[in-house]
Amino acid sequence: MTDHHDIFAGRESQVRSYCRSFPHVLTTGLGTLVRDTEGEEYIDFLAGAGSLNYGHNDPDMKAALIEYISGNGITQGLDLHTVAKGNFLTAFEELILEPRGMDYRVQFTGPTGTNAVEAALKLARKVTGRSNVIAFTNAFHGGSAGSLAATGNRHHRMGGQGLHSVTRMPYEGYFGNGVDTSEHLAQMLADQSSGVDTPAAIILETLQGEGGLNVASSEWLQRIASIAAEHGALLIIDDIQAGCGRTGTFFSFEDMGVQPDLVVLSKSVSGFGIPMSLLLIRPELDQWLPGEHNGTFRGNGHAFITAEVALRKFWSTAVFEETVRQRAAQLHDGLTEISAMIPGSRVKGRGIMQGLDVLDENVSTAVRQTCIANGLLIEAAGPRDEVIKIMAPLTTDEATLDRGLEILRAAVVEHLEGSRTRELVG
Repeated sequence: MTDHHDIFAGRESQVRSYCRSFPHVLTTGLGTLVRDTEGEEYIDFLAGAGSLNYGHNDPDMKAALIEYISGNGITQGLDLHTVAKGNFLTAFEELILEPRGMDYRVQFTGPTGTNAVEAALKLARKVTGRSNVIAFTNAFHGGSAGSLAATGNRHHRMGGQGLHSVTRMPYEGYFGNGVDTSEHLAQMLADQSSGVDTPAAIILETLQGEGGLNVASSEWLQRIASIAAEHGALLIIDDIQAGCGRTGTFFSFEDMGVQPDLVVLSKSVSGFGIPMSLLLIRPELDQWLPGEHNGTFRGNGHAFITAEVALRKFWSTAVFEETVRQRAAQLHDGLTEISAMIPGSRVKGRGIMQGLDVLDENVSTAVRQTCIANGLLIEAAGPRDEVIKIMAPLTTDEATLDRGLEILRAAVVEHLEGSRTRELVG
């Protein structure tokens, strides 16, 4: 088999990142397992950064997609009416919105999450006539100009120009326990001399994925929602990574006592890793003029097909949600056991979006490198990549999850033993 490393190194942009820690050339994937050109198998705790919540190559989605392509189904329809889109919308209404008492219009944006965030920010500014947006520390909302302005991470922001019209506020827990950052926001907006303009929107993630698995409490989120309503600002919840079941429920916020004005979804909406993004809009806020916001690839027929199968297969009963909760508890127990081995470390996150904050990016890097060498594909999060982050497919079975956790535990043990040896030698 051809060795492609030279073409990657010589022709692909320097911007590539994941492959720098995982240089193996992948060939196939099924469920939670992937294989490389050497025939080596890896447990995938990355899952396409959350775009493969249902694992690699789900057989039912694959069969439906092959049948659709073989029948010359519409691949690209812009915003024309297609049967595939109609079937998806019907399933989304019947299985997601109606059972949760939600009433949202569905806007199909460009294919990636940042496209949907841009649409949300643009609509909020149009509806309110304001320009300022409140975003939070450690947030990640995308890499295009408007989304990047709302992103906190300096590494991502350094390449951007003209990142303005966003006011940064501290996320829950930013100043440690005992400091209610929602009251900081309330005071800043109430004081006409604070220098903070009344916002068009407040945008947040209930679980900050890239920011280090920081979790918002229901109480804090409800207070933020009430502040937004008090000032006539729209509440935007970015559920790009935490949505589609990642926290145990389809939406990360649905058990938290809030109804956002706008909801952004992407990543696992298609269920198959095919690009697809949605903006959910409360009907009275759907004030777009025809064509006022568009995108060529907002009518991905292949994504509609697999997305409908994903909804009908996994969300027509409560069985899948219960299974995800069981795996989440298993993951938390395993990480808690490993955390006890590392002084000062802690478990963060919720659902099957949890991780281990080891405090030191060098420890995180060393442990993850050992994991990869032993057959586990795993990533990092946090301002300095100090959080070892687990994003296994939600369909991962109990035994495979245990195998992955055992590889992580062994890597931690190896690092700790190596550190002790170095201390003795030193």
